[in-house]
Amino acid sequence: MIKAIPLSYIARNLWVRRVTTLLTAGGMALVVYVFATVLMMSEGIRATLVATGQTDNLLLLRKGAGAEINSAVDRGQAAIIESLAGIATNAEGQVLLSKEPVVLNNLPKRGSGKPSNVTVRGTGANGLALRPQVRLTQGRMFRPGTSEIITGSAVASGFQGAALGETMRFAGRDWQVVGVFEAGRTGFDSEIWGDAEQMLQAFRRNAFSTVVFRLADAGQADAIRQRIADDPRLTVEAKPEIQFYAEQSEALAKFISILGTSLSVIFSIGAIVGAMITMFAAVAQRTGEIGTLRALGFRRSAILLAFLLESLLLSFVGGLIGLAGASLMQTVNISTTNFQTFAELAFQFKLTSAIALQTLLFALFMGLVGGFIPAWRAARLNIVDGLRAA
Repeated sequence: MIKAIPLSYIARNLWVRRVTTLLTAGGMALVVYVFATVLMMSEGIRATLVATGQTDNLLLLRKGAGAEINSAVDRGQAAIIESLAGIATNAEGQVLLSKEPVVLNNLPKRGSGKPSNVTVRGTGANGLALRPQVRLTQGRMFRPGTSEIITGSAVASGFQGAALGETMRFAGRDWQVVGVFEAGRTGFDSEIWGDAEQMLQAFRRNAFSTVVFRLADAGQADAIRQRIADDPRLTVEAKPEIQFYAEQSEALAKFISILGTSLSVIFSIGAIVGAMITMFAAVAQRTGEIGTLRALGFRRSAILLAFLLESLLLSFVGGLIGLAGASLMQTVNISTTNFQTFAELAFQFKLTSAIALQTLLFALFMGLVGGFIPAWRAARLNIVDGLRAA
């Protein structure tokens, strides 16, 4: 049985060189921080858009349209969809269906005045009923047939004229903000809602962008989708709303993930070199100590393992520091342009247990690569040379 060097001895060596340990761990922590925040950003975008959809809602848009702004569903097709069996009804017996025009509008941001795209959605009372995560926090719902609008919380705080009581001008007319809503940190927080018919008139549209309805029985979703696909009068495709919004996040989330991971790998080279230099210095300073350990009966494999564990412990400390710093980003609200829709999307960084595990494994990998060669050198040290240096 191989005699192992106690872990307490390994930890004590790091504490003795605590200044060097902290500097090296700090370098690793910065790399880990970048790696973790990139993953958190990608996950935050996915979570925001996936949560936007409801599992029992079906969303219909023109075949081949990748986004709502590229879709068109004329009134005739919308009427056929509205007559389908299997659509849920409200307390008054009316079908829970919303025919919605969706348009991009360029508006000035609050403070800077720089323009950015905002999604403007025409909807109504049914649109609100179909999205239970949306609730008015200020003011009231817009009145049908008027130039009144309600704004998502991210729009109200980020764009000029979008707060309660203010006036926004777009599509050739003034729009009065009569309410502000929150949507549970989903994509709707970054939208402006108004009366569907008024939006069609203002933007000179003669067709809706999408039709959304709630299923009376979620288990019949595939049957209804097939019925829609088989109807020769319809040129639309139906998707579960949650699936549609998940697809909207793919391009941006993947781009951020690839770019951020690439940068993290480049930065990690510096952290690995730093760890290697630190461990080489430790080996050089403890030549006599290594010789003594070998003379006491500790094998080369035990020396190798001890120095590897020391490097891994160093990287683990750096990983924890970096992860702790990254976790604070969850309190930050930021926005970016979604490549799929070209509209601004507000979201938060999101830390999950899977991201925490990936981050710590990444930190340990840096420690393993950076510590292996110095550990190998320590293990190959001759006993006589070591005792001579003692």
